[in-house]
Amino acid sequence: MDQQNLPPVINAEVLPSSTLAIVSLVSAILGFTFVPIIGTIVALITGYMARNETRSIPPRASGDGMATAGIIMGWVQVALLVIGVCCTIAYFVFIVGIFAASGQ
Repeated sequence: MDQQNLPPVINAEVLPSSTLAIVSLVSAILGFTFVPIIGTIVALITGYMARNETRSIPPRASGDGMATAGIIMGWVQVALLVIGVCCTIAYFVFIVGIFAASGQ
């Protein structure tokens, strides 16, 4: 009952969010909407740079989750781009095959 109501002592250092992680996340979102190829490239490059920054010993910044999200969305965009190119090539091969089979 003789305890005082003092705030807890927090000695942990609060790290700032990584600017590169924020850029990676924002550019990945922009890659899905407005600038697909440029946004994807920027998201991947800055995402990996941010992960190096957040996973260094001692860490220089926080934001590993944002960097990881940017990297994942960047690779999803790369996969969608590859699928789209493959579908486009298959479409043109199919059209050429139809014209060749019809004798024109």
